Amino acid sequence: MAAGTTNSWDAETRPESVLSRYAPEGVYLLGGGRAILLQLALPGVGHGVARHSNFAVNPLGRLNGTLTYIYALSNGTDEHRAKVTDIVHAAHAPVKAAAAKDGSHPAYSARDPKLQLWVAATLYDSAMAIQRAVFPPLDDDTAEALYRDYAQLGTELGMPGHLWPATRADFAEYWADTLGQLRVDAPVRVVAQKLLAAEHAPLWIRAAMPLVRLMTIGLLPEQVRAMYGFAFGPRQQRRMDLVLRCARVSMRILPRGIRHFPMHFYLRRLGS
Repeated sequence: MAAGTTNSWDAETRPESVLSRYAPEGVYLLGGGRAILLQLALPGVGHGVARHSNFAVNPLGRLNGTLTYIYALSNGTDEHRAKVTDIVHAAHAPVKAAAAKDGSHPAYSARDPKLQLWVAATLYDSAMAIQRAVFPPLDDDTAEALYRDYAQLGTELGMPGHLWPATRADFAEYWADTLGQLRVDAPVRVVAQKLLAAEHAPLWIRAAMPLVRLMTIGLLPEQVRAMYGFAFGPRQQRRMDLVLRCARVSMRILPRGIRHFPMHFYLRRLGS
């Protein structure tokens, strides 16, 4: 399996985690849009983002912030970790509101541990969707260790560790239950449309958006895809299957420097 090494800076700062071996693989970015739309579909998260984020000017800001956060926690230095958690906590502080009297939005707070749990859960589940599609199956011990490592994506936000389901079986129950609580209304749908349009993004990002839209929509659970009003037929499925086949080949032939380029990019930018 191609994913099996770590960065030198991580090895110098703390013992290697299973997450630090897998997170650097750029192929996981194929699931990034899926994670964001799943987050937005939980009303407390979706309305917080819709009302406190400037998606019209910076539609990919949340995705960039999420990737920086993951790479800093999994493979960054202690300085990277401290800096990114400070950034996230500062950004989350004003994201709170009481429920609207007219029912237009629920009460929410970015510091709500249950919302933090859902955000971390979407990152784990989306990574595993790519893991299953691209990599050979993990052995049980590695899969369980990787699952436990993902808890830190929530605990660094402030989520109490006991909220993270104890085992992957417990997680599956939590996931199924929370999928039943998802709702997508007009404000959240607008945010998703802006994210997938990326009209004000640099040209190279806009050029990649057809692929991003294909993978984001195709990887969503069917019921969530329907909530957003996305169509995804056999033709789109064949295209996504082709992308995943290419990803499997790429993992075998591309050198590590290319596969890990996104991580290096985000960590260098964080350190600058």
